[in-house]
Formats: sequence, structure tokens, C-alpha cells
Amino acid sequence: MKMRQLRALCGFILLSLAVLANAMPTAGPDQKCKSGPVDLVFLIDSSRSVRPHEFETMRKFMIDILNTLDIGLEATRVGVVQYSSQVRSEFSLKTHSNLDSMVKGINQIIPLAQGTMTGLAIRFVMNVAFSKEEGDRPKVPNVAVIVTDGRPQDRVAEVAAEAREKGIEIYAVGVARADMTSLRAMASPPFEDHVFQVESFELIHQFGLQFQDKLCGVDLCLESDHGCEQICESSPGSYSCQCLPGYTLNEDGKTCAAVNLCTEGKHGCEQICVSSPGSFSCNCNKGYKLNDDKKTCSTIDLCAEGKHDCEQICVSAPGVFSCDCNKGFKLNKDRKTCTNMDMCNTVEHGCDHQCVSTPGSYYCVCPEGQLLQEDGKSCGTCKSANIDLVLLIDGSKSVRPQNFQLVKKFVNQVVDSLDVSAHGTRVGLVQYSSRVRTEFPLNMYHTADEIKAAVMKVDYMEKGTMTGLALKHMLENSFSEAEGARPFSRNIPRVGLVFTDGRSQDDITEYAKKAKEAGITMYAVGVGKAVEDELREIASEPVEKHFYYTTDFTAISTIAENLKLNVCPAEESQGEIEVKDPCACESLVEFQQATMSSLEKFTQKLAAMTTRLEELENQLLSRK
Repeated sequence: MKMRQLRALCGFILLSLAVLANAMPTAGPDQKCKSGPVDLVFLIDSSRSVRPHEFETMRKFMIDILNTLDIGLEATRVGVVQYSSQVRSEFSLKTHSNLDSMVKGINQIIPLAQGTMTGLAIRFVMNVAFSKEEGDRPKVPNVAVIVTDGRPQDRVAEVAAEAREKGIEIYAVGVARADMTSLRAMASPPFEDHVFQVESFELIHQFGLQFQDKLCGVDLCLESDHGCEQICESSPGSYSCQCLPGYTLNEDGKTCAAVNLCTEGKHGCEQICVSSPGSFSCNCNKGYKLNDDKKTCSTIDLCAEGKHDCEQICVSAPGVFSCDCNKGFKLNKDRKTCTNMDMCNTVEHGCDHQCVSTPGSYYCVCPEGQLLQEDGKSCGTCKSANIDLVLLIDGSKSVRPQNFQLVKKFVNQVVDSLDVSAHGTRVGLVQYSSRVRTEFPLNMYHTADEIKAAVMKVDYMEKGTMTGLALKHMLENSFSEAEGARPFSRNIPRVGLVFTDGRSQDDITEYAKKAKEAGITMYAVGVGKAVEDELREIASEPVEKHFYYTTDFTAISTIAENLKLNVCPAEESQGEIEVKDPCACESLVEFQQATMSSLEKFTQKLAAMTTRLEELENQLLSRK
């Protein structure tokens, strides 16, 4: 009975596969119905419940189906997998290229005769049998035919659903004891086309006849001049034309036209809509970029993105930019770089002695021995008690740690001689070796105690002696308003003091000159192997008053005592007896008070003398 039933299944599977692959015209009983390429895998149950003669019937069942198919690597490929408690691939889709070798492979199958792990077998077919490595072809229908005689011993619904989602069409064939619920859980919909349970030969025969017309019926899309421009869809005895996604069928029922969503206004693009059949994309005008929402646009700010080569100021416009210059500069012909306008030669500066130009401005300087007055233009002999002092100390390897401690004490001796405060004298400290490090700027500390404490915490740098680099740093950074230097309009003298023990490893000429030209009074203090020519080149004129040298670090304290005479010229020659500046307000008050006291004493003496003269005159008159 089962032999007849399985043979009847041949007709069912053949008919179903032919429907899937769009069969060619009607075939006679001795002809093979030619179909398109299909990748077919038989999954056969070889559990112990399948008796030997039943397995032979299943073997014959597969061979009968193969005899009706167009077998070949470019036509129908077939693989066979058997399962029980384990899964075994008998041959893959790429193993056999002709019917004879495939039949031989089926005849060599030995049943496993164990349990019924159908779910495990379906996962193997999904992940292995229908893989590229096993011969599966892209864009070719995948069909699995499961033949079983009992209830699965594992879960099948979930893995079967996963296989169907991957595009595998599953036919479930149950023989005798097979469970219908399990068959439906495995098969592809519709169940009436994909679930088959063998009960009687007559039913199989009727089911086969039902699909006979569909198997080899004439496909008008293939056999007639249908005239469809894109897609022809066949139906029994007829056909219809369809269009690809993004196109719509024209009134002639055959040709297609692209759907332009841009012209229909169904896009939401802020600026530009770019149409494609049935779709669109947004774009932006020149100078704008598309935002993350892929619809709106924002301006491209080339200045903010740094995509310009302006020397000073970048002026942005959507997608473009132009260059401009800071006040006191003018744009050059290249429209990118700027030239400093020499304010001293373009304005009536009114400086008594010398005008020094700065970008967009200028300031006045006075000759040696004179200081700039309150008007910022005239010069006089009245000296200021306030300065901005930056000390550059050599931290090179040749100084050595114990001598570096003496250098720090030297700095603190200089600080002790100054009137340090936020509105008085400000002090900054820079250490240099092979590189330059600001230990503290002019605006960090406002008392001598704070400065001296910070000096003693300075770490020794070691390495080389880049004096030129230190001078450049002092000029460009230390005496900037950002680091606490007061504006030139305040008329606060700027003083730089360089302390070194050896020859500079870079050139000092350029920035020693620039520092003095910028109005900075430069002092040079050398010890040991310091080069006198370099010290003199750093020092301001007259050099003799701004240049100091000693052979031994232990003697630098003496230099500090003498040095404060020039940094603070109001003090007496020995640095101990204070001589007041007669132009200072406090000194004027004291001078006035002393003068008034002397006048009072003189007036008293004059009054006493007048009284005495009156007494003598009265005595002379009485004698007469």
C-alpha cells in the first residue's frame, strides 16, 4: 500500500515544482516538461520507525521524481539529506550533473535508523544544504521536500518559519503515521498546495490530475507577442502587463511611465528635488549642505570650517568667503594677506622723541635718562616707581642644580628691591633651556611674598641654551596684555632681564634688537662661561649700565645689590639709604612740610629780633 502511495507522490511533487518554475508547453507522456532552473533538496526521514522495505519505497519515490525532471548544473540541481537523531548529507546540489550519477548516489544511501529530529534537519538544510559552498545558486528558487512517517521529536515551527523567511519553499509529505499539525507547521502556505498526506492511491491520483493542466499549460507571456514593456504576468488562458516599482502603467495597458514625485510636490525638499522613477532625493543650492534629515539645507561656513587662507579676518557668505584685515592693516593685492599700516608716518603722533608703530596704533618712547609723561607724548626726568619686569633665567644643563638654587635666590633679591603690587610693579618669570616655559606671567602674583614662594617652587629644566628662542617668547608672549603687561598708553616701563651662564645655541641678534625696538629696556647678567659679546648685544644702551658679569655663581648676590640701582634708579648707590624722588607726590608733601616748619622757625626768630630792636630803639630815645 505504501509503495503505491509513495509512487503517487511523484506526480504531486513534479506538478508542484513545475508550477513554481513556470513550466513550458504541454508535454506528452514520454516527454520531460522543461522548467526553469530550480535548486531542490530532498529531506528524508530514516528513523527506526521506517522499515527497510518502506525506505526502499522512499528511495524509488525519489528516483521516479528525478526521472521526470530536467537534471543539469544549468537546469535542476538536486541534493539529498537524510535524518534521524542526526543529520547526514548524502550528496549536495553541486555533486551530480546528470541523472545516472544521481540515481547511483540515491541507491547507495544507508538508513540511519535512529530518532526523528526533524527540526535539526530543517536547520541543516537552511544553513548548509542551501549555501553557496554546497552549490546553491543566487536568484534560483530553493525548494525543500520533507518526507516523514512520524511525529518530530524536537520543535519544528520556529526553524521552519525562519527557513521560509529566507525564501525556501517547503513541501511537507506525510506517510501513514505522520502528524498533520507538524506537517502544517513545516510547510509553506497555502497548505492545500504544500501539505500532502498519503492515505489512498485514488486521492493522490486525483490531486495529480488537478495540477496536470497547470504543469504544462500554455504560458501566454512566453508563447505570445504580449507587447508588455516591462513585466508580463500570466494567468490561465490570459496575461496582463505590469510595471516595475517607480513606474505606472499607461492607458495603453502595455507601456510604463516613471512616477515623478518631485513634480507632484510629494517630496518635502527645502531647495532641490532630484527625481528618480518612483523615488526622489533632496539636494541643496551651491553654498549649502544637506542636513541629517536629508531634506533641509544649511549654509556652508567656510570660515568656521577653516577652509580659507585669510591671514587675519575671514568674512563668510554661503559657500564662499572673502578676506579682511584688522584695524591698522590693509589687504594686499592677493586679497588674502595684510600689510601693517605705519601709523607713525600716517598720523600726527606728537611724540617728543620717537614714535614706534604697532598694528593699527603707535606709542612714544623717550631717550635714555628720560621717561614718558602722563600725556603719553612728552619726555621728562621724573622717574616712575612702577615697572613691568620679566626675568628670563637660564635652566640649561651647565647651570647645575645647586647653582640653580642660587639663581632663584638672585631672582628673589631683585624682587625684594621692588614695590610689587597689582597697580605697582609686576613681575613675570620665564625659564629656558632647549625650550621655553613661562613659570608665571606678569598678572599672576600681586605681592613679593607670593612671587618669592613661586620662584622657590620652580623646577630645574636642564638640557640646552636657546637664548634667542627665549627672547622671542618674551617679546611675543610675556609682554602681551593677555599675560598681564599693561598697555603702552599707561606709560609703564617694560624691563627684561636675561640671566645666562653660557653661549646661546641659537641666534639672539634678531629678537634682542626687536625687543629694544619695542621699547623694552634690556638687562643682561652673565656668569661663568657666558659670552660677553652676546650679553652686550642683549643689553640696552648705555651698555655699561645694563650689562653685568661675574665668573662665580656665589657672587651673583652682589650683582643683585648693584642691579637694583638701575632697575629702581630712585634708590641710593649702596642700596641701603633711600633717596626720595622729588617728583613723587609723597616727597612733595614732605618737602612742603619741612619748608613750612623752617619758615615758622625763621618767622619766630624774625619776630624775636624785631622785638629786640624795638627795645633797643626805646632805650636810645629815653637817654636823649
